[in-house]
Amino acid sequence: MVTYSGRISLKTKGEPEIVDITGEVEGHVKSSGIKSGLITVFVTGSTGAITTLEYEPGLLKDLPAAFERFAPKEAVYEHHLRWQDGNGHSHVRAAIIGPSITVPIIDSRMPLGTWQQIVFLELDNRPRQRTLIVQAMGE
Repeated sequence: MVTYSGRISLKTKGEPEIVDITGEVEGHVKSSGIKSGLITVFVTGSTGAITTLEYEPGLLKDLPAAFERFAPKEAVYEHHLRWQDGNGHSHVRAAIIGPSITVPIIDSRMPLGTWQQIVFLELDNRPRQRTLIVQAMGE
């Protein structure tokens, strides 16, 4: 069993920002030398999230609009009332989507769908320096 660890660094502009990280993750799969296994990407921090989607202009507009429907910025959040940082909605959105994704590695590749990309979602209300942890295991 081989294990591999790496990092992806991102400087974001603040919400809503959707960053296609597929190429960087593919680079880590290649660097790992793993032919069969799993790769996980995890964001440190509680206001970022990782998922997959079709990275195209329509969805880049649709996803932030959906965020406003299920966790609107202007709603009252106890987190904001306590800390006065205005990002209670950011924490809720990130918790719903999740901080990580695990993808199989088969024949030294991730079997993503034709229009499926791995994306990082910046959900905080200010620019951030983000670190994504990448770990792969397999043989």
